[in-house]
Amino acid sequence: TEKNSSNILSIRLLSVVQLSVSEDLGCRRGEFSRKHYGSVELLISSDADGAIQRAGRFRVENGSSGENTDYTPGTWHRTDVHLENPEYHTRWYFKYFLGKVHQNYIGTDAEKNPFFLSVVLSDQNNQRVPQYHSILWRKTGTQKICLPYSPTKTLSVKSILSAMSLDKFEKSPREIFHPEIQKDLLVLEEQEGSVNFKFGVLYAKDGQLTDDEMFSNETGSESFQRFLHLLGDTITLKGWTGYRGGLDTKNDTTGTCSIYTVFQGHEIMFHVSTMLPYSRENKQQVHVIVSVFPHPDIVTIVFQEGEESSPAFKPSMIRSHFTHIFALVRYNKQNDSYRLKIFSEESVPLFGPPLPSPPVFTNHQEFRDFVLVKLINGEKATLETPTFSQKRQRTLDMLIRSLYQDLMPDLHKNMLNRRSFSDVLPESPKSTRKKEEARQAEFVRLGQALKLKTTVKGDATANLSTTSFCKKEPWESQSFCSNFPHEVVCADSWGQSLLVSTDAGILLIDDGQPSVQVFDKTLQIKQMHVLEALNLLIARTDKGKDSRLLVFRLSAVQKDIETKQMIRSKYDCRENKLERTKGCHLYAINTHHGSELRIVVAIRNKLLLITKKYNPRNSLTSSSLLSSSESPVEEFQYIREICLSDPPVVMTLVDGPTEDSDNMICVAYRHQFDLINESTGEPYRLHHVETNKVNFVAAIDVYEDGEAGLLLCYNYVCQYRKVYPFNGGSPLIQPSAYDFHFSWNQVPYAVVCAFPYILAFTTDSIEIRLVVNGNLVHTAVVPELQLVASRSDIYFKATAAVSGSSDSSSKEMSSRSSPQTPTADEMPECPLSSLEGEVPCKNLYKIPLSNLVGRSIERPLKSPLAPKVITTTTSSGIASLPVTHSLSLSRMEIKEIASRTRKELLGKLSLFFSVHINCQVYNF
Repeated sequence: TEKNSSNILSIRLLSVVQLSVSEDLGCRRGEFSRKHYGSVELLISSDADGAIQRAGRFRVENGSSGENTDYTPGTWHRTDVHLENPEYHTRWYFKYFLGKVHQNYIGTDAEKNPFFLSVVLSDQNNQRVPQYHSILWRKTGTQKICLPYSPTKTLSVKSILSAMSLDKFEKSPREIFHPEIQKDLLVLEEQEGSVNFKFGVLYAKDGQLTDDEMFSNETGSESFQRFLHLLGDTITLKGWTGYRGGLDTKNDTTGTCSIYTVFQGHEIMFHVSTMLPYSRENKQQVHVIVSVFPHPDIVTIVFQEGEESSPAFKPSMIRSHFTHIFALVRYNKQNDSYRLKIFSEESVPLFGPPLPSPPVFTNHQEFRDFVLVKLINGEKATLETPTFSQKRQRTLDMLIRSLYQDLMPDLHKNMLNRRSFSDVLPESPKSTRKKEEARQAEFVRLGQALKLKTTVKGDATANLSTTSFCKKEPWESQSFCSNFPHEVVCADSWGQSLLVSTDAGILLIDDGQPSVQVFDKTLQIKQMHVLEALNLLIARTDKGKDSRLLVFRLSAVQKDIETKQMIRSKYDCRENKLERTKGCHLYAINTHHGSELRIVVAIRNKLLLITKKYNPRNSLTSSSLLSSSESPVEEFQYIREICLSDPPVVMTLVDGPTEDSDNMICVAYRHQFDLINESTGEPYRLHHVETNKVNFVAAIDVYEDGEAGLLLCYNYVCQYRKVYPFNGGSPLIQPSAYDFHFSWNQVPYAVVCAFPYILAFTTDSIEIRLVVNGNLVHTAVVPELQLVASRSDIYFKATAAVSGSSDSSSKEMSSRSSPQTPTADEMPECPLSSLEGEVPCKNLYKIPLSNLVGRSIERPLKSPLAPKVITTTTSSGIASLPVTHSLSLSRMEIKEIASRTRKELLGKLSLFFSVHINCQVYNF
């Protein structure tokens, strides 16, 4: 008996360690820092006499934070190396519209500016999720949204434009029937930027400090040649038929050879300084280069020889003001490694991936992939600077106005405005159905021809991220529970298990284990929090006026589960009710509860502030696991009541810089977000929403270098606002340079922040973006998606169609399917329908938070939560080392991934590419 008790205690102590690590990781999810992306410095270049020649302000990324010196670099393998705003997810017209039946409209807004609207009903990535994809073309750029499809409700053009905040018109939209409009709209989409790239490569010998000296190098060293071979293949320019990047492929005026590669569907041509024509008569070699390239490269790699102690390259050494980003590369022969440093002109927005610390790469293939992703993202970011964005806006305005003037006479002449303003994809009248079918056939034929021509020319990413098959993405989901039959109301993770409120009661679910009933269905829980570190379960029961806030000790609940004494009902929870919470419709807790747990309860337009002082004796330790079954209600104390003008829809607690003051409450109601001072109850306007209809989604508290900020999510918008501490009774919430906003492609019902990512959940997709700039990284299609829990690991419920085929080839394809699609091995076996051959099954899936947060952050971050040193006691009574978790891939796995990636990019796996098409990841 003593041995069994000891084993049970050891298991529980191990669970305590895992829970504490999970709790700390959950607190880190809202921590981020722009310091990872460098800091702006004034860089000055001087001549040999010390006179200043040029100066400029650049953001310098060197991978060192300056303050973090107590960690081991290179411990974790990076997972946040992604192309931002990938064309596969952003070139909507080419992907969803071109070559398919769709509708295009023309009109003018209230300021008499012309616009175009394109609408198509498409199946999202062939996942049986029909959606309306809509593109609004305006001089300021394109706006793209997804709208749900309903077979019983007709979508109107007015409702689409209203969703895009366009409600007033000078001329109402009219449909365009000319098939040639597809060619013009494709040109408009191409203004977003090229899908192929040209990068400069500049060789600098040790001690060279001017661009004339660097461009005068006719040959490079052996290490430089190896670096070029790593970047790509040497090709002969004369007769070259691929992407040429501005090089002469007929007369050799720009040299005879160059370096070329294909990376994730993008063709890249490198302008290598040692391969460009050289004039010995002209000492100023820069002028020769400028005559060959009137428009220098936006991004340039500088390969510098010499030791670290030798004079380093500075962007101010280059006279050209066109180059906005420099990537400084140094090679170390001693350990066969590359060191990387990035210089970005001050106006360039932040872009990833952030450099590791230190920025040293011993794996050459990993270094190549990192550099190419960094440079592609950098050029895209540069196009958003005022220099380029204003030029693009002028070009887009000119094209739209010219197209509008060409089309308007035909609209009146041919009466092509006969369709109703409110109809989208209406049924054609029987008298004109044949004529309409003929027009649609010609429309589709021309679109398909344009798509093929664009692909052959190399102006589209034809092979579309083929590396996704061999690269495990951090958002990849795992099957948690197959064929879950209940309706989920809410849930929260409890260690490695999931506590779920369903229509059948409260269940405890563990991976691969039968579910355990914890409370019966008489207790209807609408909101819950499992706080392992505080040994608490907080739940809101919602049944009209009887709604209450309940608190339980986790140890008591766990004891009931282990002893199987009883399944609690609502009548057994009378002692667990918190006083004064009757009628509550919402509550929120503070994210970081290291010393004090704060709860704000909303009862109509009243807020109740309740606190619980942290008591180590009641935390989840061995003693509390074996005892402490009494109700914890008496440990909570009522602080104050705050009255609002309206009942809050969204509520979030924001921690101040100190533990006992400057705490705030963010509430959303009517058309605004307000900040409430917890000490005084005074409200302060944070943001007012200037739209007719507001759908509040979330207000997420995030902490940048210890300072609070808020991600305000409503409608399609996600806006970041820096929140400064209260100063003399009022918070400093005026807009700052750190504020930014972006738009989702579809209205989410929930948003989850897990730095460096922010995930938006809709009814059929997960949209994944980066927190620091809002750039899109990936869109995962998940039919009938329901977010279940997200405070720690992310759990969601989804419907998947299960095929009854046992063909081996289909299983092989399923094993290579994309992360958002559960593989054949993960799917439950369900009976097949005799009519359709398949039955939808609802399953629970899990995205480990450690994959999103833990493996992405390579530098320790400041956290309001006190650091925890957790040790386990051995049988001899000696404390063992703190528990650590290995989150890196093995060396062999990395080498295998790199090898397979390289082979795919060179086009040597044609069979694999065929499987890619069949899996519909390659989907126009």
